[in-house]
Parts: sequence; C-alpha cells; structure tokens
Amino acid sequence: MPSVRDLRRKIKSVKSTQKICKAMKAVATAKMAKSQEQVLAARPYARQLHEVLGRVAGGARNVKNPLLAVRDPKKVCYVVITADRGLCGGFNSNILRLTTKETAKWPEVALVPVGRKARNFFRFRAWKTDNEYIGLGENVKPEQANEITNFVIKKYVDEEYDAVYLIYSKFKSVMVQIPTVVKLLPVEPPQAEEGAEEAKAEAKSKAAYLFEPSAEDVLEFLLPKYVQNSVFQGLIESKASEHSARMMAMDNATKSAGELIDRVTLQMNRLRQENITKELLDIVGGAAALE
Repeated sequence: MPSVRDLRRKIKSVKSTQKICKAMKAVATAKMAKSQEQVLAARPYARQLHEVLGRVAGGARNVKNPLLAVRDPKKVCYVVITADRGLCGGFNSNILRLTTKETAKWPEVALVPVGRKARNFFRFRAWKTDNEYIGLGENVKPEQANEITNFVIKKYVDEEYDAVYLIYSKFKSVMVQIPTVVKLLPVEPPQAEEGAEEAKAEAKSKAAYLFEPSAEDVLEFLLPKYVQNSVFQGLIESKASEHSARMMAMDNATKSAGELIDRVTLQMNRLRQENITKELLDIVGGAAALE
C-alpha cells in the first residue's frame, strides 16, 4: 500500500504532466487557428480549378494526354499523409488503418509516406516504400507539394504506376477530421453534379471553346496544376486536422489529469486520517494502561 509520501509524489508528478498538456493544448490551438485559415483560403481556388478543368475537359474530349491515360491497375501507388509527431489522439492511427484497408485491394502496391508516423509504420512492417517525405514543418509550402507531385507524375508517365491515390485527413471541424482517399492519377475530369448544377454543367460542357495555342497545350499546363493543387490541399487539410486532433487530445489529457489528482488527493487524505486515528488510539490505549 502506498504511503502518504508516495501519494504526494504522484500528485506532484501528475500536476507537472497536467501543466505540460495545458501548454501543448495552447500551442496546438494557436497553430490550428492558423492552419484553419490557410485551408479556408485555399478551398475557393481548388474549387475554381476543379470547375475550370471540368469545362476544359468537356470542350476537348478528343485530346490525349499522358495524365488522362487509363490503364489496367497492375501496380497502384498510395501517397499517405500523416504527422511527424504523435500525441494527437487517433489522427495517425485512423489514416494508417485506412491505408491498410485500401492496399489490400491490389496485388501490387507502391507506398510514398509523407510524415514520420507513416514512414515508421511501413518500416516496422517491412513494407517497401519508393520514396518518403518527412519534416515538412508547420507551414506547408506549394514547393513541397510540387516535389511530391513531380515524383508521382514521372512514375505514372513512365508507366511504373498505373494509378495513384492520395490518403489524408480532411478537415471538417475542430471536432471532426475525416480520413479520405482521393484519386490523383489518371486525372478524372469532374462530373456534373445533381439538381440545378447538372443543367448548368451540361450547358458549359456543350459550349464551343476556342483554345489558344491548342487544347493539348492547355491541358498539358492545367492537368499537372490540378494534381499539384490536390496534393497541396491534402497537405494543408492534414496539417489542420493534426493540430485540431492534438488540441482535443491535450484537452482530454488535462481533464483526465485533474480527475486523477482529485482521486489521489482523496486517497491521500483518507490515508492521513487513518494514520492519525491509529496514533490517537495508540495514545489513548497507552494512557489507559498507565491508570
């Protein structure tokens, strides 16, 4: 049974941990707010690029491009985005669980981890990776997304990959992050949505477009931009999700530490009272023996 001194040491240790968790929560909150602003600012551009590609592809249906080539998926590549650090609840485990499920669908899979947690996960299981990107930092830059994109595009054009998918955590809110799979290659032009948007998209797709210098040149420029933006969007969405998950995890850890401190304090007070009662009984018994 622990002594009062042992319980006091435990309380002191838990209080120190609680202070660390509070500090980490404050840091994660500040970083999450900044990442959330970046995500919200980038979404309109991604949405507009999505629409432009749909219109251009609709007006140039007979144009051939290596990034549009559809092949039998013999070897499929997955770009898996996780965090470089832990202490963010189930953020990393949810992504890696989805990756394990997705890779089981294909006979041959290539893996490109982005983040130390994905890299370590694959290394531990002796899964071969074609490339790895770690230490991207807190401020994700388009150049980093371009580096990843250029690698997978080259492999796809050289027919080393027959399809490329991106796995990341989509930021929905501070409380909700959704593990998501997006097909990067071959590029699939956006389809018309249901309802009112369907008629609008159909009208645009039937419109006559004049391409300058040519439809091939326009798509040759637009398609890599579309893939690069998809990777960049995945990186910033994942970063915002990571900070949100860490903020919630540290908040829960701080509350759990407070509850543990209360329980141990109650246990210590009961033990002190028990010791005092025993000492009083010894004194009363000794005094009665002297009478």
